[in-house]
Amino acid sequence: MTLLATALPSETPKAFLGVVKSATGKLWRDRLDARGAALALAMVQRYQLPEMLARVIAGRGIDIDAVDDFLDPTIRRLLPDPSTVTQMEVAAARIAHAAARGEKVAIFGDYDVDGATSAALLAWHLRHCGLDPLIHIPDRIFEGYGPNVEAIRSLASRGANLLVTVDCGTTSLEPLAEAKKLGMDVVVIDHHQCGDQLPVVDALVNPNRPDDLSGLGHLAAVGLVFVTLVAVNRELRSRGFWTAERPEPNLLDMLHHVALGTVADVAPLFGLNRAFVAKGLIAMRRRDHIGHTALMDVSRLNGPPDAWHLGFMLGPRINAGGRIGRADLGVRLLLEGDVSEAARIAAELDRLNTERRVIEQAAEAQAEAEALASVGFEDRGAVIVTASEGWHPGVVGLVASRLKEKFSRPSFAIALEPGGTGTGSGRSIPGVDLGKAVRQAVTDGLLIKGGGHAMAAGVTLKKERLAEFRAYIESLLADDVAKARHVDELVIDGAASARAITTEFVSTLNRAGPFGTGNPEPIIALPSHELVYADEVGGAHLRLRFRSGDGAILNGIAFRSVGQKLGRALTDNRGQVLHVAGSLSIDRWQGAERVQFRVCDVAVPDPGPTHIR
Repeated sequence: MTLLATALPSETPKAFLGVVKSATGKLWRDRLDARGAALALAMVQRYQLPEMLARVIAGRGIDIDAVDDFLDPTIRRLLPDPSTVTQMEVAAARIAHAAARGEKVAIFGDYDVDGATSAALLAWHLRHCGLDPLIHIPDRIFEGYGPNVEAIRSLASRGANLLVTVDCGTTSLEPLAEAKKLGMDVVVIDHHQCGDQLPVVDALVNPNRPDDLSGLGHLAAVGLVFVTLVAVNRELRSRGFWTAERPEPNLLDMLHHVALGTVADVAPLFGLNRAFVAKGLIAMRRRDHIGHTALMDVSRLNGPPDAWHLGFMLGPRINAGGRIGRADLGVRLLLEGDVSEAARIAAELDRLNTERRVIEQAAEAQAEAEALASVGFEDRGAVIVTASEGWHPGVVGLVASRLKEKFSRPSFAIALEPGGTGTGSGRSIPGVDLGKAVRQAVTDGLLIKGGGHAMAAGVTLKKERLAEFRAYIESLLADDVAKARHVDELVIDGAASARAITTEFVSTLNRAGPFGTGNPEPIIALPSHELVYADEVGGAHLRLRFRSGDGAILNGIAFRSVGQKLGRALTDNRGQVLHVAGSLSIDRWQGAERVQFRVCDVAVPDPGPTHIR
């Protein structure tokens, strides 16, 4: 395999370590241009920061005067006045009124992690107010996403006179009209993109509605619920509701929920979101919440949780209940006060997650084969649309995500049901608004329903319209995808040797965390390190060891690389010197800590000398 990194033409910006085309076909580029490098140097001098940490901070667009705030994001400083959100005051007043009068409140949530944490946070607050709210999480298969008329009627029959939807409701025109018809007041707390028509409700709290100027559209639903409850607390305070016997609840005690929902919903980690996650992780490390502690224990999480654990270990287990099990298991766990019962629910979620992985792998293999036939060796097409009978509707979003990662283009996976209807999910790449495209397809009559975010969307369609939808979405997004994929780059934050990469080095970089969407993990390059070991582990991963010129060894792993371009490049180049790129984490096992280098790309160096930048 030829991975030789040759220099770019002189008029093109210099490639990092000279890597023009890596094993995965990427150009390596320094995250910092000359101005950014100068900013990093200024940060080193003013704040006495380690050079690599300063490079990471400068690479995330942080002004030199904002470094202290970036390194310690606080909710108090970043939380805006809730009333800046359209109809927030109306929503807060109605929820406070329900608390003051002891009304029966129904909470309708989504079946994913954001929905579960949103419902749990709101229910915790209402219980603190002395209420016993009804909670309904819809079954993904039998009810689908969002409020439905049958569930609304059931909640009304059980005495609910206030319905609060969380992480759903913005596009649920008919079901919420039914709620109003049945005499319920309705408050919607949602963050999904809006259609042309808004539901007729008492309050629609959604920073993504066209007339909202709050600038909070990046919040996950659980973050928006938190902001709403700040407003509710204020309203109840003005009414004299809080007393010595019924003290005002401290919302900061529930940041576990906000952090988990924010990370799992892939909300961008900047501004208030980053503060939510940073402080929520501190709360989770105290292990003082029964549900979260049970979830961490069943996930076999060694050591304090990081944002990565929330997205890849804890979140998937909460999601498993909504995907292939009982949709309300996640909410039940997060509200459970008994340690043994919480352990039982967590164990069931862990079992369902294992079952989900098996189901997902089978569907993924079939979808990947279909996608390969579509894309071909010529790398054809802008969008991948796969569909099959027999796929579990609960895993299609995960399959779409895998296809998007493998083929670097927006991807859909659709489960075709026996009645001729297909239910699926799409995942997008940066720069391509999938939610907008799906809503347009609904408007143009190709989909029964659909909606979502820029990066993720859900669709429901008739089987006979599948080919038409495939052609439609391909045509609609072709230009955007071409622009987004014009240059396939890997952005590098800096280079270091195996000798320098210690647990202290990783801890230093983590001061710029938590990392995730909007605040990407630093990518560090190892220049000219020998690959001394590469072997399969877990059936899909490669365990690795790299040696620097001075003999220092660094352990690495390449997740899901077996059979892929990266995996083939690594196994073909055992014993060879490579430029290696990846992110860093601290692996904890039986009380010991060591650095793990998560490899994302490699390239064979130029024959000439290489200098660490």
